[in-house]
Amino acid sequence: MSQQRIVVIGTGSRVGKTVFCAGLVNLLGAKFWKPVQAGLEGETDTERVARLASLPCNRIIPERYRLQTVGLSHFSAELDEVRINTNSLDIPDTGGQPLVIEGTGGPMEPLNCGMLYIDVVEKWRIPVVLCASTEMGTVNYSLLSIEALRRRQIDVLGIVLIGEKNPEAVRAICEIGRVRWLGRLPWIAPLSGETLQAAFKASFLRDDFMP
Repeated sequence: MSQQRIVVIGTGSRVGKTVFCAGLVNLLGAKFWKPVQAGLEGETDTERVARLASLPCNRIIPERYRLQTVGLSHFSAELDEVRINTNSLDIPDTGGQPLVIEGTGGPMEPLNCGMLYIDVVEKWRIPVVLCASTEMGTVNYSLLSIEALRRRQIDVLGIVLIGEKNPEAVRAICEIGRVRWLGRLPWIAPLSGETLQAAFKASFLRDDFMP
């Protein structure tokens, strides 16, 4: 467990992967890192994870890029007159502790005009947990993401569904995509550290996230 590292990627934006990351960090006793943050108004994703998981500062690794505008990373960087250098996104040393890395958008999101997020994940060579919504269209988005990851020979540890129950979607994704289902995180209201921890305890097993 001490060397465990996982990348959490969504099939797209706003599927709930930040909340999932907060639960996973606590489940694994891990550090958290989001390399690229696009949007600084209000609570950032790193700040949200830290709050929901009650993480001390020594379990938060600062972002390499903090971009002002919400949106696609490469576009936000252009507005800030910054170019994201993917060579600077090497995995930080965690001193032997597990690490959860939150991706930006979906696997094919551009980081600059020449590199996609999946290019960086391919270089890292660590397992991916794919987060998908349970809403309409999720089967298509999930299978496309799984295929893209596997073409790069990236290890897909499994898929997590976030939202209301959708057993038909789970069955289709797992059977057609030949991927393991890790569990479903329901929408949580009210959302707090306590309610998230309770939902994670009911929905996920720590051993399922072992590489």
